[in-house]
Amino acid sequence: MSFRLFGLEWNSRWKTLSIYEKFEQMIVSILTWIIAVIVAVATWQLILHTVAMIRNHPLDPGDAQAFQSLFGMILTLLIALEFKHSLMVVLHDRRNVVQTRAVILIALLAIVRRFIVLDLYQTAPSTVAALAGAALALGIVFWLVRSQEYPDVMGEGQKTNLPS
Repeated sequence: MSFRLFGLEWNSRWKTLSIYEKFEQMIVSILTWIIAVIVAVATWQLILHTVAMIRNHPLDPGDAQAFQSLFGMILTLLIALEFKHSLMVVLHDRRNVVQTRAVILIALLAIVRRFIVLDLYQTAPSTVAALAGAALALGIVFWLVRSQEYPDVMGEGQKTNLPS
């Protein structure tokens, strides 16, 4: 679809929105632009950090701290991009709310990022257990939400050879 056709479609869709829906769309647009700026700045910082890390000392596979910091920055970018994507879905698909699955996925990514940057020697075991419990709970909720949206994932709709 060309940019002009998209603009015409957007304009015709805008006219059908209520005042509150227009307000929501404007807020989502503003948030999307803010997150885009944050992603651009974070990407630039990641590039600078990676170049400085390579220039100052070659990548040593034994240097866990350097890899934790690098992968933490990458996961931060992925979280921001996923958040931006969920807002874009609201903006362009005219959905009223952010999808529950997307929020759970973002939370899971944040916990995974926390695990990656976590220093196990400095962290209390109760904190690690709490993070693990949260990850497990979010994984179960994600699976349950997904199984509600896609019943075939649970095996429903498939014929079985079990006697009735």
